[in-house]
Amino acid sequence: MSDALRLGIAGLGTVGVGVVRIIQTHADMLRARSGREIVISAVSARSKGKDRGVDLSGYAWEDDPVALARREDVDVFVELMGGHEGAAKDAIEAAIATGKDVVTANKALLAHHGQAIAMAAEAAGRVVRFEAAVAGGIPVIKALTEGLAANRINRVVGVMNGTCNYILTRMQGAGLTYDQAFAEADGLGYLEADPNLDVGGIDAGHKLSLLSAIAFGTQVDFAGVELEGIGSVIIDDIQNADQMGYRIKLLGVAQMTGRGLEQRMSPCLVPQTSPLGQLVGGTNMVVLEGDAAGQIVLRGAGAGEGPTASAVMADVMDIARGLRLPTFGQPASTLRKVASARAAVPAPYYLRLSLLDKPGAMAKIAGALGEAGVSILRMRQHDHTGTHAPVVIVTHKTTRAALDMAIGLFAQTGVVDGDPVAIRIEEV
Repeated sequence: MSDALRLGIAGLGTVGVGVVRIIQTHADMLRARSGREIVISAVSARSKGKDRGVDLSGYAWEDDPVALARREDVDVFVELMGGHEGAAKDAIEAAIATGKDVVTANKALLAHHGQAIAMAAEAAGRVVRFEAAVAGGIPVIKALTEGLAANRINRVVGVMNGTCNYILTRMQGAGLTYDQAFAEADGLGYLEADPNLDVGGIDAGHKLSLLSAIAFGTQVDFAGVELEGIGSVIIDDIQNADQMGYRIKLLGVAQMTGRGLEQRMSPCLVPQTSPLGQLVGGTNMVVLEGDAAGQIVLRGAGAGEGPTASAVMADVMDIARGLRLPTFGQPASTLRKVASARAAVPAPYYLRLSLLDKPGAMAKIAGALGEAGVSILRMRQHDHTGTHAPVVIVTHKTTRAALDMAIGLFAQTGVVDGDPVAIRIEEV
C-alpha cells in the first residue's frame, strides 16, 4: 500500500464540510478505489469555533490559508474559499511554489488567472484540478480532457447556473414574475452574496470560459465572453415563448469560428422538446459536440454540498491514483491566444417592444427591420388598453449585427417606448 495522500483543506463552508464528510464516511472505499489512504492533515477557515456538523478535532488548524498551503505534511492543497484575488490566489501560488498539487472549486480565480496558474504549476511539475469549478457534480472537465480527448470539439452549449434556471423555471411553471421568483430563490439561499454574479451571467460566464479553454486549446479568455443576464426577461416573454413551443434559458455557447473564439452567455429560446428545454429547477446541463463522438449530453446537480464535494473528491482520487494531466488538457505553453468573436452565425430572434398607439406605428417598425435587412417571420400585436401596444416579432435567421442596426433605427421612428428586448432562438 502506498503512503497516504495528505490533504490541507482551506475553506469549511458547504463544500469543504462535504469533502470532510466524504473522507470520514467512505475512508475504506476511497482507499480500495485509489490504492492509498486519503487523509486530512490540516484545515483552515475564518472561524475556528464554529459548529460545522463534522468532527474536526483530529486535524491541525491554521488561521492563515497560506501557512496551510506551505505545511510539510500536506501533499494536496484543496482550495474551497472562493474569490479571484487575495487569500485564495496567494495560497494556491504558495502551494505550487512549495511542491503541492492543487484541487480547487474556484471558477472565478481560474477565469481571471488560469493561464498564469497553469504555467506555474506545470513549470513546477504540479497539477491543478478543478472539476468542481464547473457544473457541480457533472464530470464535464473529465469528459473534455479524457473521454473526448480524441475529438475536435465543434461547440459547447449549456445551462451552467442553477439559480437562473430555477428562477426561469418558476416563472414558467408557476407564473411568477421575475421579482417573485428572484425573492423565492433568495429565500432558499440559492443566490450568491452578490446576486449579479448569478442573474447577471457572470458566474456562468466564468464556467464557460474554462470549458472553452479545454475544448478549443486556447488561453482562458473570460473578458471575451459576451454577458447578458436574465433581468430583462419578464413573464410575458416566458408565456410568449411557451406558446411558440420554446423555453427561455440562460444559455452558454462557445464555438471556434474563422473570426476567432465566440463565447456568449445570454438568455435564449430553446425548443421545449430538447434536453435543454426540459431542464427544470436548479439542475445544470452541458452539451458537448465532437466531430467523432457526436453530441454528448451531461445533466446533473450544479451545486450543493454533495455534488460539489463529489467533484472535488474525483480530482483528489485521480491524484491519489497517479493521474497527472495538464491543467487545461494540454500543456499551458501550447494554449493559443485567439481573438474574440461576436456571434455572427445567423439565427432567428424573438423581439418584444412596446409601441405607442399611433397610426402607422407597425409599418414604421417593419420598415426599420427591412432597412436593416431583417425579415419578419411572424408579428403579433397583443390586446391592449391605454396608449401602449405590446408587440412580439419573430424574425427569420439574421445576424445580431443586423438586428442591432434595426433596433437603432427603431429609436428614430418615434413610436417605440422603452428598450426593445431581443432574445436569440437557439436550435440545440
